[in-house]
Formats: sequence, structure tokens, C-alpha cells
Amino acid sequence: MGALGLVINALVLFHTRYMDAAVTQLRSDGFEVRDEDVARLSPFVRHHINVLGRYSFQLPELPGGLRPLRDKHATDDD
Repeated sequence: MGALGLVINALVLFHTRYMDAAVTQLRSDGFEVRDEDVARLSPFVRHHINVLGRYSFQLPELPGGLRPLRDKHATDDD
């Protein structure tokens, strides 16, 4: 599997953590998020990933470990 497998596994882990954070945030904001819908989510989203390009593994220091989720009151222009 090699390096590409490592990259894919890291992306799946990254997406899983953020999808879980997003679902948790939606539920805490009072949105109805059904378990049936969550079961259909897939962390294997890769169409926006360039697996043939250069990679930078220097991560910035993030408070709390995750980037903040989008503000539900923000517009697309923010």
C-alpha cells in the first residue's frame, strides 16, 4: 500500500473527526440529525484531494486540536 495508503488513511481519519465534530455541533445547536443519515456519511471523500501533487506535513498549532467549524450565522461571503 505504501505512502499513498498512509495518505488515504490520514485523510479518512481527518474527515471522520471533522464529520463527528460537525454532527455534534449540529445536534447541540438543536438541528435534528437522524442516526440513519449519519450512517450514510462516508469519510472517504477524495475528489478534492490531489494525490499526484506535493505534500506539506507541517501543521499549524491549532487550539483544541481542530480548526473551528463554520459559524451557522455566517454567510458564504465571510
